Amino acid sequence: MTEHVSPASIAYVLSEPDGLSRDTLDPNDWTAFRFLARQMLEASIDKMQSASQGRVWTEPTPALKQSFEFAIPKQGRGGAATQAQIESLLPYGVGNAHPRFFGWVHGSGTPSNLIADIAAAAINANLGGRDHGAMYVEKQVVRWCRELFEFPETASGLVVSGTSIATLIALKAARDRQLQFASRKAGINGARLVGYTSTQTHSCVARAFDILGLGSDSLRSIAVNERFEIDTDALRVAIAADQAAGLQPFVIVGTTGTVNVGSIDDISTLADIAAKENLWLHVDGAFGAVGVLSERLKPRLTGLKRADSLAFDFHKWLHVNYDAGFVLIRSEEAHRKAFSERPDYLKGAQRGLAAGNPWPVEYGPELSRGFRSLKIWAQLSEHGTDKLGAMMTQNCEQAAYLAGLVQAQDTLQLLAPVATNICCFRYVAPDQSEQELDAFNNEIVIQLQLSGIAAPSTTVLLGVTAIRVNITNHRTHKSDLDILINAINEIASDLLRNC
Repeated sequence: MTEHVSPASIAYVLSEPDGLSRDTLDPNDWTAFRFLARQMLEASIDKMQSASQGRVWTEPTPALKQSFEFAIPKQGRGGAATQAQIESLLPYGVGNAHPRFFGWVHGSGTPSNLIADIAAAAINANLGGRDHGAMYVEKQVVRWCRELFEFPETASGLVVSGTSIATLIALKAARDRQLQFASRKAGINGARLVGYTSTQTHSCVARAFDILGLGSDSLRSIAVNERFEIDTDALRVAIAADQAAGLQPFVIVGTTGTVNVGSIDDISTLADIAAKENLWLHVDGAFGAVGVLSERLKPRLTGLKRADSLAFDFHKWLHVNYDAGFVLIRSEEAHRKAFSERPDYLKGAQRGLAAGNPWPVEYGPELSRGFRSLKIWAQLSEHGTDKLGAMMTQNCEQAAYLAGLVQAQDTLQLLAPVATNICCFRYVAPDQSEQELDAFNNEIVIQLQLSGIAAPSTTVLLGVTAIRVNITNHRTHKSDLDILINAINEIASDLLRNC
């Protein structure tokens, strides 16, 4: 009589014949592992729950830095020791979860993202391609993005690490289309391509020109108007001059939410110019594009639906945990032709695990892709676009409130109009030169950061150093801005006394 063997037992017998090692990297004691995992989960939730308390930023201690200087272990240190060291990092983050983190456009995260990240780690999916559950999550995120920005159903999209890589992908599609895709094999082959953007555009655009072999000198920096928006008349003049010189204009890059002051270019006018000159219109919408969810900002973003491509981040104003960006391209054909390469070992199938065509690898440079789309999907699913948009409106109102505080004080000077959620100003100490004022305001910001009270940053506007306050946090209240102004005044008074 033949003994019945379950499928699981068969798999075990086949994979573990006598004489071979049965060691794995799994815990020897799953009960102990569960205990450690729950400890870390509790510590992580505690950190999120107390995000509005204590210091904004804490400088890493010498002891912490030294604890990460040991040689790679030959014998493992074990789960408990490893987890204890991981837990020691929790107080020393950038600070972006805190409501007075104002320095850079970093999303503040949400507790539920912890759950999505845990599930993504357990699934451990590669979203380069094939037919598995995670792929359908990303497909829904792509559909949602098309709907959000009113792109056609035929448009393509890809979840990426952030706007920098999204910009690179979009500009490669624009470059290759301009050169009829011969550039994929022959390179640019001496083509004198030029593009246009404003002086306020993020540096990732110039980096993309560099990486794509165009050279950053091929990106024309167009002057801005008094609102720090691209001067469309100057843009028209620059395009005509390059055409007359025998160059090939191929792309205009607009911005919704410039890095310094949060200004929004006139995308509708840029779309008109691009259509007239047969140019690709790309929009760097890193944080500002999702303002379409805000009743306050949506009327200024109607031109986005006319763009050829759009790059933006979920990890900024939508508060998805780092990292999570997106590229949306109107022409799926141009997008796929710029990247698709399916060697024999990546061929698809009609059925089985290799089904699910087309694969994401055909729309970007990466075959190895983590399950970023799960935390994006979870954020949108849990909170919905209305609430997320309301948080953006709230931040814009807070920036306007801060501008009012600045204008009400003689020793503070507003340096740019508040277009969205960024307020730039400086402290004007008496009897100081411009150079001394620059140093003075730099020192104020450093002392604010070191004190843990608040963490703004600095930038340079019209040749002077500005205290830059970006409000991209759903936990921020107007009282946090009162605290900021009071702290600036106290630090300034101390500095002046000690001059």
